[in-house]
Amino acid sequence: MEFDDDEFSYRHRSERSWMHHLSGVLRSLIALTAVIIVIGLFWPELQRQREIARQNTELEATIAKEEQKLAERTRQLDWLRNDPQYVELLARDRLNLQKEGETIFRFNLPDPVETTPR
Repeated sequence: MEFDDDEFSYRHRSERSWMHHLSGVLRSLIALTAVIIVIGLFWPELQRQREIARQNTELEATIAKEEQKLAERTRQLDWLRNDPQYVELLARDRLNLQKEGETIFRFNLPDPVETTPR
């Protein structure tokens, strides 16, 4: 009878161990599935936020360039309103005029953007 009890005890432990392992595997699969579902739900939102951040950076760079242009135009407007020498220089330059006895030298400089090595 002892043999039968030992055999029953061994089988019971073996079945319980097998069920315990199966239960652990199922819990792991359920947890993995939950993680995948959560990632699947939030991944598009993360991508959208990255795209918005990229667009924001581009827009900030554009704003900085436009602010620089505005500052330059404001400075030129101030010169046009308050500096007669600047107005004269600008008019002579655009109309290709020169004062008597004056020699004008013009240089065709390449655009710095085009000559930048890559």
